[in-house]
Amino acid sequence: MSPTVAALRNQIRVAVGRYERHTSSAFTKEALAAICDHVDADIDTDPTPPKAAMRAAILVAIGETDDADPSAHESAFRKAQLQAIADTLDAQS
Repeated sequence: MSPTVAALRNQIRVAVGRYERHTSSAFTKEALAAICDHVDADIDTDPTPPKAAMRAAILVAIGETDDADPSAHESAFRKAQLQAIADTLDAQS
């Protein structure tokens, strides 16, 4: 059985040193910045850029897309993208 979106988000949060959430919620800017740091995304996270820019940089860093245009990544990660991020973080540990 594949994990739920909420479970994948929590797995990713824990992998990057953030806290699990008891309710399903999208990543905060701080969590996205932590993911960027862990996957060596090519983006400056200080100050924190817009969420879409960080999502785009993460997807490029893990090889899920070559489209770094933030407007192409305005919405939250899809389940398959979350799984790819979790797999990348698991492979790094």
